[in-house]
Amino acid sequence: MLWTILIVLLILWLLGFSLQIGGGIIHLLLVIALILLIVNLAKGLKR
Repeated sequence: MLWTILIVLLILWLLGFSLQIGGGIIHLLLVIALILLIVNLAKGLKR
């Protein structure tokens, strides 16, 4: 599920660059998704 969210946010982020629509919000969501991804990967490596 996290990978799906990350891919969707990445696509929206790239569209924000090309269309200049809602770029700030998408950047913020992408940063949050990347932080969650790193935390998820770190938890997976600890096991």
